[in-house]
Amino acid sequence: QVQLVESGGGSVQTGGSLRLSCAASGYPYKSYSMGWFRQAPGKEREKVACIDGGGNRWAAQSVRGRFTISKDNAKDTLYLQMNSLKPEDTAMYYCAIDQDYGRIWFGRPDYWGQGTQVTVSS
Repeated sequence: QVQLVESGGGSVQTGGSLRLSCAASGYPYKSYSMGWFRQAPGKEREKVACIDGGGNRWAAQSVRGRFTISKDNAKDTLYLQMNSLKPEDTAMYYCAIDQDYGRIWFGRPDYWGQGTQVTVSS
């Protein structure tokens, strides 16, 4: 049974930092891609950052230079270091996993986590 468990969300003030974690278990493939997505109330889910099996990373323009995605393969854990947070970063953040990077890219992965809330106040 595949499980993705996010943690690390919370409430911070503008300019603060948080580090999200996503612990994966039970995924049957050795090589896989992962990503972070977010959804604010009343808005569509958007892709925040992705990392493929080779460690290549991509981040959305809105977070580039502030957010960093990384993966610890030994721990099967995905991270999102978020610095210089802004109120517009407020959302539920979800991690995702798939063997196919393309399905991560298009927001159609095999599995999603349950989400962790990030709230940034001004």
